[in-house]
Amino acid sequence: LGLFALPKSANANNKYAAIVMEANTGRILFSRHADKRLHPASLTKIMTLLLTFEAIESGNLSKDDRVFISKRASRMVPSKLGLPHGSTIRVEDAVYSLITKSANDVAVALAEHIGGTEWGFSRLMNTKAKQIGMHRTTFQNASGLYHRYQRSTARDMAILSRYVIMNYPGYYRYFSTASFRYNGRSYHNHNRLMRWYKGMDGLKTGYISAA
Repeated sequence: LGLFALPKSANANNKYAAIVMEANTGRILFSRHADKRLHPASLTKIMTLLLTFEAIESGNLSKDDRVFISKRASRMVPSKLGLPHGSTIRVEDAVYSLITKSANDVAVALAEHIGGTEWGFSRLMNTKAKQIGMHRTTFQNASGLYHRYQRSTARDMAILSRYVIMNYPGYYRYFSTASFRYNGRSYHNHNRLMRWYKGMDGLKTGYISAA
């Protein structure tokens, strides 16, 4: 167990929160404002991916199924793949696009495919959150784009991350993807720690101004 020193900028930032959890045991090694409800930004996509993994495991979804890009999905703001309305993408490619490019258009398309509508999917997200002990989290969309009522905590995100690691080890490997190629283009993971931190294997970064 090492010592932790926070930069002055982090201490002064009222949007800052942190937690260090030992995945094998769930033991908390360090925390700061871990229960403060903040905007989760694209960390939201960890839950979107978890529900995708569950749908595949249950047989309701296949990695080779095609996900339809609705007009609403195609109009999402970046980061996105920029897929046109009416096009489709394989489920497994959709997973890669969320993990590397953090594609908001594909997150919405997956949500609509699994939940009927993104709102219906958000209800599934909240049900799952309560089931696994994310007691201070409310999801409103699948992408993490700004919604005033979409909030979570560092502790709840650690709980979610640990749940994925422990319950879906066969899918967790996706989170260590440094880049993926789609339609002739390469997309690099937004998680820059992947490039220089030896052993780094996930999970997700996110940014919106409110976060």
